[in-house]
Amino acid sequence: MAIRTIVKHPDPILREKAMKVTKFNSNLHKLLDDMADTMYDADGVGLAAPQVGISKRVIVMDCGDGLIEMVNPEIVDYKGEQFDYPEGCLSIPGLRGDVLRHQWIKLRGQDRFGNEIELEAEDLLSRCAQHEIDHLNGVLFIDVADKVYQVNPEEEGE
Repeated sequence: MAIRTIVKHPDPILREKAMKVTKFNSNLHKLLDDMADTMYDADGVGLAAPQVGISKRVIVMDCGDGLIEMVNPEIVDYKGEQFDYPEGCLSIPGLRGDVLRHQWIKLRGQDRFGNEIELEAEDLLSRCAQHEIDHLNGVLFIDVADKVYQVNPEEEGE
């Protein structure tokens, strides 16, 4: 496992639609392990593969209840109201933005071995998953924020 460099905006890879993963092998496992190490090292709650320079549909998240890995994730359902909340991004340090997101979503994807998995996510985990899936589609929070503003370096972290 290793800490990878987090790609910063305006790197073009952050604007690409990431490619579907078709090979579930040791390279994917290393990527997932490295992404988790990188996310924790940066004090983040989520990370998408394009943020470490890899155009693959892979995300990792930990909103306080343990590590979640998803390969080829997609949102298959959502319920309830959307809510507005400040977001930041490890690839865009120094900025935050108020983004409207669904409070509850259902995700479908695969685990590191290619097995299909489903996940229901609420509140922060829902927001995080939507943010990371946006990354896989080349969308950044600054594209969908109602308002973007600068923050002090001590307030960083996503």
